[in-house]
Amino acid sequence: MSEAEGDRLHRALLAVWADPRGWRALSAVSHGRIGRRFLLTGGAFFLIGGLLAMLMRAQLARPEQALLDHRVYNQLFTLHGTLMMFLFAVPILEGLAFYLIPKMLGARDLLFPRLSAFGYWCYLFGGLILLASLPLGLAPDGGWFMYTPLSGAAHSPGPGADVWLMGTTLVEISSLAGGIELAVSILRGRAPGMSLDRMPLFAWYMLVTGLMIVFGFPPLILAGVLLELERAAGFAFFDPARGGDPLLWQHLFWLFGHPEVYIIFLPAAGIVSTLLPVFAGRPLVGYRWAVLAAIGTGFLSFGLWVHHMFTVGIPLLAQAFFSAASMLVAVPTGIQVFAWLATLWTGRPRFAVPMLWLAGFLAIFVAGGLTGVMLALVPFDWQAHDSHFVVAHLHYVLVGGMFFPLVAGLYYWLPHFSGRMPSERLGRWGFWLTFGGFNATFLVMHWTGLLGMPRRVYTYPAGLGWDGPNLISSLGSFVMAMGVAMLLLDLGLHFRFGRRAPANPWRADTLEWATALPPAAYNFASLPACATRHPLWENPALAQGIAAGRHGLAAADHGRRETWSSEPLSGRVREVVQLPGNSWLPLGAALALAALCLALLAGAYGLAGAAALASLAILLRWSWVNGAHPLAAPDARTEPGDPPLHWRTFDGPGLWGMGLSLLADGALFFSLIFAWFYLWAVAPNWQPPARSPLPALALLLDGLLLGGIVLGFRRLLARLRRRDCRHLEARLWGLAAAGLLQALGLAWILWRTPLAPGAGAHDALVAAILGYLLLHCALGPLLTALQAWRVRLGLVGERAPYEPAVLARWWSYCLLAFAIGYSALVLLPAGWAAGR
Repeated sequence: MSEAEGDRLHRALLAVWADPRGWRALSAVSHGRIGRRFLLTGGAFFLIGGLLAMLMRAQLARPEQALLDHRVYNQLFTLHGTLMMFLFAVPILEGLAFYLIPKMLGARDLLFPRLSAFGYWCYLFGGLILLASLPLGLAPDGGWFMYTPLSGAAHSPGPGADVWLMGTTLVEISSLAGGIELAVSILRGRAPGMSLDRMPLFAWYMLVTGLMIVFGFPPLILAGVLLELERAAGFAFFDPARGGDPLLWQHLFWLFGHPEVYIIFLPAAGIVSTLLPVFAGRPLVGYRWAVLAAIGTGFLSFGLWVHHMFTVGIPLLAQAFFSAASMLVAVPTGIQVFAWLATLWTGRPRFAVPMLWLAGFLAIFVAGGLTGVMLALVPFDWQAHDSHFVVAHLHYVLVGGMFFPLVAGLYYWLPHFSGRMPSERLGRWGFWLTFGGFNATFLVMHWTGLLGMPRRVYTYPAGLGWDGPNLISSLGSFVMAMGVAMLLLDLGLHFRFGRRAPANPWRADTLEWATALPPAAYNFASLPACATRHPLWENPALAQGIAAGRHGLAAADHGRRETWSSEPLSGRVREVVQLPGNSWLPLGAALALAALCLALLAGAYGLAGAAALASLAILLRWSWVNGAHPLAAPDARTEPGDPPLHWRTFDGPGLWGMGLSLLADGALFFSLIFAWFYLWAVAPNWQPPARSPLPALALLLDGLLLGGIVLGFRRLLARLRRRDCRHLEARLWGLAAAGLLQALGLAWILWRTPLAPGAGAHDALVAAILGYLLLHCALGPLLTALQAWRVRLGLVGERAPYEPAVLARWWSYCLLAFAIGYSALVLLPAGWAAGR
């Protein structure tokens, strides 16, 4: 391709991929724009959270200080932890991954661009709800963990806890959307030939992280819903007097909370595994071991949640098990550390600014890991659990394990955002001030904790030996703040005065450095094949071939946004994915959900119902015009030799997106069933009735009808795969009618069952489980009817057979959830009664 042809290709791609300008930029969905928004918003929340920390350290600098009273201190403490854990750590790492993953995988975008845009708006609105509570005097003060019963209506009667529940739920929805987006895009959106064993390590770590989010975040979403139902509607879930148990909240919270520690750590470890080989000048030692260690860390992290509950009175056998599991997770972490050290030992390290931050990470994180092993020992944890020692450990693990690699990554990828190189001098000043201030703050805090100072106190008397260490910690925190200020100064000057970056300035090996600096909106003019782990080391001229259009999908005259869809294991190209373009729908859906949260906070339940209907309508409209059907781009031709467009097949990315979404949904339902069995086995005042109030036969018949619908969908798909579309619309209308009948039957059962959810936890959980099943079963016929209408309009059929397979998974999940619910609510009580 000549230079003129390359310029024409560039202009044609920009016409399709360019982000809108002005106020219309709010409708942009490209991964680069969304990733930058996450990074900037997460950085703003970090600075606000740091300011709150400075106020708390100023209060604790001297004994009996009166800078803050206990009420304000508790609000600052709660919001500081919430901002750092929910609004900074996970979202900013997801934002970096949104920006980098398509570039690393040789793709033009993530596979669900509108989903990541929706995630950003939910994140922004949830964070604003939380932040606005402070100047309005409505801030939560129950701690970022919101333990019951202190967060219940009796002990926290104001709206503060409700603000926390609503805001964090929106943020969790955002993180969940990001986890699904990243996992599916990594599994199905890679360059041709990029098999799993050739994938960049950062993508491996983000794949594990995305899957962890899918399973780890739903328990907290459920916990928030249950607590809000208890606070607002009087349901009994955590009240021991009514058969509940406040420890149920802790179990649900830490089912999320301990995996989240590794959800924060693994992306940072992925940054380390990506940067260290570049600055060591050699491949990472033990690539496969690093991958297995990341997978092992993700798997083991779900067996550690009681690590945080050693002091609440759980049985000694459980303490021994979770203590052993907490020490076992150090094994895969140690493998990664030794792989990094071996890479440095056998390479020739260049101590540029990013490498300096990586060295600081290794020192701090190893120290934090050692104190983590100490806290995994139950006798030591009993002594140190409620002291400043735990606060110091938490910051060593999270700040050392996440913030230092994040800054290293930002300096490393800074040319991508600006096209300029960072400043060595200002970068080194920022590092040493931050590193020194951090250790002065939190290393000394270990000593304070061992001297007996409890955490979560706003003042202390003089003469206990805590005065000097607290003053040193407070001074250190202000030195660390100076380091962060130096970083901000460096970044501010960088975009104006930094020297222009050459191509591949760090001599890196991964595909993101084969783009222009900064990259065009479409990333690659043509999509290269990648049959090696180090494409730029083995083919330094690859970038020129990509820009000249010598590789795949080097056309844009059809007007579609396209990228490859690959097989999950081998990386062989399977389809051409037609990506949806810019849209206002993600913003509209997030606004409707934010309005729903605000209406619930105000007690305006009529308005809340209207907002819920509006959000449903927008989401249904979104599914209708998703950019993956013939009318979205009438020109459906592909280049000779290219695979078909994904909506002409039976296995596009949407099928995987639905699968992972249902896994997340299942994790939430599993947590609800866990609550049922937990209270049944543990709650001292659990009072199930002598006979189940549910009509077992009617519920069984309703389930059999649901099973018939699933069987009908399977037969319909079998016909569709044979390209037999006769009576497709009629069959879908029939299945929709059967689904409506089944949902009405379930609604009648729920209405006729004499339940008193405010009187006891048993009835509250029965109502919650039946309500969950009814919500899902009621959506089924609505979605099926819309599918039948799409057949009538020609959007689904022999040429576009893609969507019914996606919908069939919804119905199969409803049947599985119904069977589990029936077993828990009917068969278990009947067997229990017979056994007695």
